[in-house]
Amino acid sequence: MTNSSEGVSYAAAGVDIEAGDRAVTLMKEWVAKTQRPESIGALGGFAGLFDASRLKGYARPLLASATDGVGTKVAIAQRMDVHDTIGHDLVAMVVDDLVVCGAEPLFMTDYICVGKVVPERVAHIVKGIAEGCVLAGCSLVGGETAEHPGLLAPDEYDVAGAGTGVVEADAVLGPDRIRTGDVVVAMASSGLHSNGYSLVRHVVFDHAGWSLDRHVAEFGRTLGEELLEPTKIYSLDCLELARTTEVHAFSHVTGGGLAANLARVIPDELHASVDRSTWRPGAVFEVVADAGKVARAELEKTLNMGVGMIAVVPRESADATLATLAERGVDAWVAGEITERGDRTEAVTLTGDYAR
Repeated sequence: MTNSSEGVSYAAAGVDIEAGDRAVTLMKEWVAKTQRPESIGALGGFAGLFDASRLKGYARPLLASATDGVGTKVAIAQRMDVHDTIGHDLVAMVVDDLVVCGAEPLFMTDYICVGKVVPERVAHIVKGIAEGCVLAGCSLVGGETAEHPGLLAPDEYDVAGAGTGVVEADAVLGPDRIRTGDVVVAMASSGLHSNGYSLVRHVVFDHAGWSLDRHVAEFGRTLGEELLEPTKIYSLDCLELARTTEVHAFSHVTGGGLAANLARVIPDELHASVDRSTWRPGAVFEVVADAGKVARAELEKTLNMGVGMIAVVPRESADATLATLAERGVDAWVAGEITERGDRTEAVTLTGDYAR
C-alpha cells in the first residue's frame, strides 16, 4: 500500500464529499420549515425520528406507507435548469397515494441520486420537496443524496421518496364501503402532473420538433413552463372531506389514467360509469393529442385527462362534498355513478365525449 499523495482519490473518481456537505448545509433551512411537533432531531443524523406517542390517541392506529418517484419529468427540469418544482411533484405522488385509504401523511424521506453534486441544485430540489411537505402537512425527516459519476451524467439526477401516514382502523376507506347509488366526484388536475412524460416528450420533441422555449398560445406561456407545472397536492383536501362529510373511497389518478386507477377501488360486483361530457380536459391534453395525432384511447390510458383525484361518496353527500372542495379552492364536479356490474367485464366505463 502506498502513501503517495499522487495516488487515486475519491474526488478523482468523481465523488466530491465537500460538495455533499455543502448541499446538506444549504438544504437545512428548507427542511426546518416542514417540521411538525412530533419531529425530533436535526438534519444530518443517520435516521429521522418521529414521536410515535401521538398514536396513543388512536384506538387502533394503522400505519400506511407509500413510495414513488416522478418519472421522466425530471428530464424537463434538467433541460430547463429549473429544479425547485420537481420535489413538489415527488411529495404529491407519495402523499396522495397515502390519503387514498384515509391516512394522514405524517412524514417523508427522500433519495436524490445525482451524476455530480452541485450543492445549489440539490438545495433547490430539496426546497421543492420541503414546500410540498408543507402543503401536505407532513414532515421531511430525512433523506439521502448519492453521487454516481459514470452512471449519470454530471447534470443528470433522479428523485424518489417514501412516506408514512396513519389512519384509524375503523376509518379506512376503500372498496368495501362503496355502494350502488354512490356518485363519482372528480377533482381537477393542475395539468399533466407526473405521469405520461415519456409519451409527451416523444410527441413534442421527436414528433412535433418543438423546443421548451416555444410559446404556446393555448397555454399562455412556454411549453417548458407548462410541462413543469407542479402536481396538485390533494391530501389535506381529502382529509377535510373525510372529517366533514361521508366518503367511501378515493382514487389517485396517476399512471394508467382515470379508468384504470378508479378500477382499483371498485368492488368486483359493482361498476363505475364516468361521463366525459362533465368536463373539458385542459389545453395541454388537447395540444398533445393534436401534435402527435394521439388516439383518445391512448391518451386515456396514459394521462390523467384533467382529473387528478376522485372521491366516491353517497349521493346525499355530493353537495356537501362539492361545497367543501369549493371552499378549499378545488375545482370539482359529479362525473359519474356506481351501479351493479351485471354482465359487464370492466369495472369502469368512460362514456360520451369531452366537453368542448
